[in-house]
Amino acid sequence: MLITDFDYHLPMELIAQYPSQKRDEARLLVVDRKTGEVHHKKFYDILEYLKPGDCLVMNDSKVLPARMYGVKKETGAKAEILLIKRKGGDRWEAMVKPGKKLKPGSTIVFSDQPGKMMEADILDYSEDGTRIIEFRYDGYFHERLEENGNIPLPPYIERSAEDLDKQMYQTVYCREEGSVAAPTAGLHFTEELLQKVAEKGVKLAYVTLHVGIGTFRPVKCDVVEEHHMHFEEYSITEENAAIINKTKEEGGRVISVGTTSTRTMESAADENGRLVAGSGSTDIFIYPGYSFKIVDNLITNFHLPKSTLLMLISAMYDREKMLDVYREAVAEGYHFFSYGDAMFID
Repeated sequence: MLITDFDYHLPMELIAQYPSQKRDEARLLVVDRKTGEVHHKKFYDILEYLKPGDCLVMNDSKVLPARMYGVKKETGAKAEILLIKRKGGDRWEAMVKPGKKLKPGSTIVFSDQPGKMMEADILDYSEDGTRIIEFRYDGYFHERLEENGNIPLPPYIERSAEDLDKQMYQTVYCREEGSVAAPTAGLHFTEELLQKVAEKGVKLAYVTLHVGIGTFRPVKCDVVEEHHMHFEEYSITEENAAIINKTKEEGGRVISVGTTSTRTMESAADENGRLVAGSGSTDIFIYPGYSFKIVDNLITNFHLPKSTLLMLISAMYDREKMLDVYREAVAEGYHFFSYGDAMFID
């Protein structure tokens, strides 16, 4: 199977640069896998497609203000870092700019204000040209990070982060800080809509997968099977695993909100199709031919051409039919990617 089998034409003007003014008023394209029909709705219409006894599973990871701007202490030159993963204590793996100038031994100053000082020493090189850095700061780390960090918008959003992104690039149910990108399918839910979902008799469950920088990295090989995913950390509590397993036992549908929730559940499934609580790391790669163990249906955004996420949703339906759906979404003027519209694979 070739990467080019998952390509489609996307006009640049359809890449959403801002979110909908109201989360649940984004558009919703519904794919009926039994009939092949496509329906055009608003996201709040998702209520029509949820049934009592179903379980909606959401990723409650919270996005870090992971993009930071400072100056190189030795020269005063501008410097930028993007936090990727905590390595323990105050040490992190990070991407840096300019890469050629920020070498081990350098220090980046984010704030020299008394009582609010924050600096990072570059200790070593890591994988893929990233660096291992260690922070020094006054007071509490998360207070300094909130003061000096910015929401790390994806590269296809061609603007700097604004105040609105602090709220809109987080789900309303985010709890566990650790992602460098939002689990974007969940951005469409409001607290009021989730309340209506629960009142309809649909169970709500949560898993945690911290989205890493690999979500932005393109597939570089030509053959799908040769691609290797980056590892991402996940956790599932006993309580939430029990809710999901009971849903399966009682014949309800497990409806995953987003590809991150999907990858988490499928990674934590045992050979009997039961979800196992606990923590771990996953590099699961789902593409056509994969047999889903837990997830029955999927709420998701529209994904990049030739991306692993497009491969995942094609595994849930059919590659050629999914590409036809994407062509219809383009023709109908849907907005794509993180701040774009949504799809329900019914």
